[in-house]
Amino acid sequence: MSMEAKLLAAAAKTGVPVPEIVVASDDPAVLGASFLVMTHVDGETIPRRILRDDEFASARPKLAAQCGTVLAALHRIPIDAVPELVGEDQVAQYRAVLDTVPEPHPTFELAFRWLEANRPTPLADVVVHGDFRNGNLMIGPDGVRAVLDWELAHLGDPMEDLGWLCVKAWRFGVPKPVGGFGDYDELIDAYEAAGGGPVDRDALHWWETLGTLKWGIMCIMQAFTHTSGAVRSVELAVIGRRVRETEYDLMRLIA
Repeated sequence: MSMEAKLLAAAAKTGVPVPEIVVASDDPAVLGASFLVMTHVDGETIPRRILRDDEFASARPKLAAQCGTVLAALHRIPIDAVPELVGEDQVAQYRAVLDTVPEPHPTFELAFRWLEANRPTPLADVVVHGDFRNGNLMIGPDGVRAVLDWELAHLGDPMEDLGWLCVKAWRFGVPKPVGGFGDYDELIDAYEAAGGGPVDRDALHWWETLGTLKWGIMCIMQAFTHTSGAVRSVELAVIGRRVRETEYDLMRLIA
């Protein structure tokens, strides 16, 4: 929690909209566990409402560009602001996770081969949010009000955040490729205009493909948590059906 508090404070300094930190502590003697208290930010995080309700009709056309601007600011966070952050090769990380599952997934194996064969030239490490997507953004009628859920932050390629935002799962049934609310050009143009650096379209496609594979593996692991008996949960079981959706998405992405 203290690391997340540092991140939020550093993000605010670079212009990322975030809640203000009231107090944070990792000392269990205070409240019995680590905790983080933030100021209230009014808005909505449920994608179905953001993408469909009339209340957010004026916000939707702005969101892709706003996300590009926010991500450019986020990637300006000094990497020494939170020394605890580390980086790891994402392909190797999720390869290791999938290898723990006692069942075959040929489509994912094919995706791993494609990713290894088409790796883009890596960019210099920046602070990566790790879960920047529709659902982790507080949205109001005026657009993005706060970036939430920083617990997956790490050091890595800035294109990881842009690619994750474009993963089909985060479009929630709406065809627009950026979070269900915008197009690639809107995101990229705003990111570059805000000083985020040039975006290689092929590299963005690679990171979107890796993000799709990651989400598929996450779905496997959540379903396996149920089927193994570790945690009995209808929600976890139902998430398993989404593995097939990601297999279909991956075949289209690497075609």
